[in-house]
Parts: sequence; structure tokens; C-alpha cells
Amino acid sequence: MTDLASTDGTWTIDPTHTTIGFSARHAMVAKVRGRFEDFAGNFLLDGANPSASSAHLTVELASIDTKNADRDAHLKSAEFFDVENFPTMTFTSTSVEGSGPKFTVHGDLFVHGVTKNIPVEFELVGVSTDPWGGTRIGFEGHAEISRKDFGLTWNVALETGGVLVSDTIKIELDVEAVKEV
Repeated sequence: MTDLASTDGTWTIDPTHTTIGFSARHAMVAKVRGRFEDFAGNFLLDGANPSASSAHLTVELASIDTKNADRDAHLKSAEFFDVENFPTMTFTSTSVEGSGPKFTVHGDLFVHGVTKNIPVEFELVGVSTDPWGGTRIGFEGHAEISRKDFGLTWNVALETGGVLVSDTIKIELDVEAVKEV
């Protein structure tokens, strides 16, 4: 395990080794998981003063993949993300708390024309040198958001009570980034 003090620098997210995933309850009984395939981001780490660190991420919402083409098409439609009018989701940090290996990044999440400040809990997994001499860093993160906070209110009431899609969305991040030189 590496502490934040040794992580100074600018880092670019490696999309081939990063997962931006989520889960929601379906019919009040099961979790449906998905992920986004097209995204880019970077962050600046100040290990000695983590509160001076910053991050930015842009996700192409049309890249959603839940392993079901019909569901993906519905999520891209105007009833959910409305990717024709709102093609991207962004996260821009506003503050960082903690000194590692666990810390919280607060940031503005923009989805469907709405911006809300949310906390994302992260844990530093480690830093390593890859076979080509590059320096890589890994983090695991998670957050919970309310779909309704972002105007994503489509749902169907169930005969047995409850709704088809949960309001709470759990976000799971497995991030690997490469240090810029």
C-alpha cells in the first residue's frame, strides 16, 4: 500500500484498465449492473496537501452497457438519459478531504442537465511501475445518488408494491491512471 504523499503529479485515466460501473434494483428484488465504455479523465494529486488535488471525468452516456440491448436503448432514450440532448455526464471535483489511503472527493456531477455536488469515497490501492517504465496508480471508489435528483424519474409501479427501477443508484469505480511526464 502506498500513501498519498508519494503520488504527486498529473495522472490520466487509462480507460482500458478502468471500470465506471453502477447498479440499481430491478423490481425491488434484484440488482442490475452496468458500465460505461467510453470516458476520459485526469486528476492532479498533491500528496503533501491532498485538499489541493483535483479531478475531472467525462462519460459518453451512449456508451452504456448493461448486457441487454433493449434496456440500453431505453436508458439512452428521452425517458432516461436522453443522450440526444444530453450526450455526456461529467464530474468535476470541488474539494478533497482526508490524507489517505482513504479519502473523499466532493464534486459536481452533471447528468441530464442537472448539476449536484456529491461525495465519492475513494481508497488508494497502490502505485506501480509498468513493464514500459510508466508509473500507474489505482483507486477504488463508490458513491450513491438519487435518480430523482437529476430529473430521471421514469418508473412503473408494481402490483405488489414498490417500483420497477430503484431511485438509488450505486456507483462503483475501479480507476487505473498513468502518470504524465
